[in-house]
Amino acid sequence: MSSIDTLFRPFSLGKLNLPNRIVMAPMTRSHSPNQVPGQDVADYYRRRAEAEVGLIITEGTTIDHDVASNDPNVPAFHGEASLAGWANVVKEVHSVGGKIMPQLWHVGTMRKQGTGPHPEPQSAGPSGLFKPGKKVAEPMTQADVEHVIGAFAKGAADAQRLGFDGIEIHGAHGYIIDQFFWDGTNERTDAFGGALPERTRFAQEIIKACRAATSPDFPIILRFSQWKQQDYDACLAPTPAELEAFLAPLSDAGVDIFHCSTRRFWEPEFDGSNMNLAGWTRKLMGKPTISVGSVSLDQEFIASFAGVEASNDAGHMDDLLERMAADEFDLIAVGRALISDHEWATKIHQGRFDDLNAFSKDALAKYY
Repeated sequence: MSSIDTLFRPFSLGKLNLPNRIVMAPMTRSHSPNQVPGQDVADYYRRRAEAEVGLIITEGTTIDHDVASNDPNVPAFHGEASLAGWANVVKEVHSVGGKIMPQLWHVGTMRKQGTGPHPEPQSAGPSGLFKPGKKVAEPMTQADVEHVIGAFAKGAADAQRLGFDGIEIHGAHGYIIDQFFWDGTNERTDAFGGALPERTRFAQEIIKACRAATSPDFPIILRFSQWKQQDYDACLAPTPAELEAFLAPLSDAGVDIFHCSTRRFWEPEFDGSNMNLAGWTRKLMGKPTISVGSVSLDQEFIASFAGVEASNDAGHMDDLLERMAADEFDLIAVGRALISDHEWATKIHQGRFDDLNAFSKDALAKYY
């Protein structure tokens, strides 16, 4: 087996069978006017399935709650027209042998009041905080919490009904679930607040509700991160023991795969070990993990928005292949590289590194 072949080994979990270890990371594209994904969205995902992406996780698609979205061009995962659009996406991806899961999303207090498809209501968050010390809304009531939990479950049930291959729950990057995780935005004194393990209660209830709304073998992925958009240096769990205490209740609630979001996959998570966050999560939980973070690029995500071109030249690829050969993690998610080059996976498989398209901020304006 060549080193590249380690990336193209099959992966199986229950009834989920993937031809390789490459996952398309969820990336907001805002190309769904009135929250409805059109044929261009279906074509966008089909092209990547045709070009050897093993699993597609869609851009964040918002659950049925008026303040879940901050952008009317972000697709919704509720309503007749939006769900019909997603049914067409599934059909197109499956027609070329691809696998696809929607990422179910609620932005929480990351939504600025006055934006999104429903601009009037205040945003929703555990304590109404956008970040530590910045209050933008009133804390969610028990009824609000139950509504959002039910909306995630409804999205999960619709995903299975439409023929998706599983779901991903977005619990990262400072959005609503992560706002419950983070002590900087969760000051609650009820059952949804407290120490970090107790702050997982909201996510636990969402995971359990999604599991109850779907069949036992319908895969549930949870994406989480240490960092937040509000604070890149934030860290939920600064030690392996604290990470284990954080993840164990989520694993017990029914997570099948953990998607461990980092800004650079090659960076060690804790002192004294070269393992990244996905590696530690796999070791501690004994469940499959997805790693992610600037795969094949020489600039991290934030630098791209400063106008710095990121060379798509398989940078850090040797490190990735070594980690995958050692089974540090099971799957690798690729983001910006797949925006700029829908054939990224095929080119990597064929060793055509010189043919990879570079990523720049301009690539975000294109939709192909």
